[in-house]
Amino acid sequence: MDPTTATALRDGAPVILLVEDNPDDVLLAKRALKKAALAVLMEIVNDGDEAVGYLDAAAQPGAGGQALSPSLILLDLKLPKRSGLEVLRWIRANQHYDATPVVVLTSSSEDEDIQKAYALGANSYLQKPVAFNGLVQLLGVLDLYWLQNNLTAPPRVAQS
Repeated sequence: MDPTTATALRDGAPVILLVEDNPDDVLLAKRALKKAALAVLMEIVNDGDEAVGYLDAAAQPGAGGQALSPSLILLDLKLPKRSGLEVLRWIRANQHYDATPVVVLTSSSEDEDIQKAYALGANSYLQKPVAFNGLVQLLGVLDLYWLQNNLTAPPRVAQS
């Protein structure tokens, strides 16, 4: 665990899981997060299988530190190995993530993608801003709405 992560965890910072395969978009998101000066920890996974693996590990009791349960998931749709819609279907089938907001953040504005995302349980569908400042502004709004003002129920514990 790097020192920044340890400090963020010690301070109780919420975790944003960014599911994004494009390295340029990941770099922009990191820079935008820094520029927006949000008190969050951003975890990044680069494909659909990695997203499911991360979330599955975070949902296990005593996961402690290797995979942090996210407070917000930013999900791209066009992912290798397992699409964003398949990841969304997996998330909504997992009781641990019933109350975790999932925001689809993608370049697609196709009606079919939007309809499928909402039908599978996306909380919001946003098109990636073209300009860097737009991304900074968007992350600030997401932080304000989903992490500072929105009330969510704690994750359900699996019944045995």
